[in-house]
Amino acid sequence: MDKFLQAALDEASKGLEEGGIPIGSVIVHQERIIGRGHNRRVQRDSTVLHAEMDAFENAGRQKASVYRDCVLYTTLSPCVMCTGAILLYGIPRVVIGENHTFMGEEALLKSRGVKIEVMQDQTCIEMMRIFTDERPQLWNEDIGI
Repeated sequence: MDKFLQAALDEASKGLEEGGIPIGSVIVHQERIIGRGHNRRVQRDSTVLHAEMDAFENAGRQKASVYRDCVLYTTLSPCVMCTGAILLYGIPRVVIGENHTFMGEEALLKSRGVKIEVMQDQTCIEMMRIFTDERPQLWNEDIGI
C-alpha cells in the first residue's frame, strides 16, 4: 500500500478507536504530509469535521501555491462539502481508498480538472463495511440520510 494512503488509513483507525466514523485523510506537499485528519463529527459534536476538512484544518494556513502543488489522500470518496474545499484550494490530485461504500463527488472533481485515482483498497472497503453494518444510523447521519 502507498505510504500516504496508509497514513490516511491510520487516521481512519484513530477515528474508529475514538468512537467516531473510520474515515481518514492526509494532505501531501512535496512528498511530506502537511495536514492529517480523521472524521471527528462524533468526537467534537461537529457538523463539518469530515476527515478531509480536519486535514485542511490541521494543515493550517498555507499559500494557495502550496495547495496547488498538493495531493489529498482520503480513505473514502469525498462528499460535496469536502469536494468544495478541494476545489476551493485548488488541490490538483486526489487519491481515494475506496468508493464502494460511498460515491462522492468524483464526477464534479474530474469536470474541474482534478486527477482522481481510486485504489479500491480492500482494507478501506472492509473497515467501512464493518462500520456501516454495526453503526448504520451513525453512518446515515454522516452522509446526510
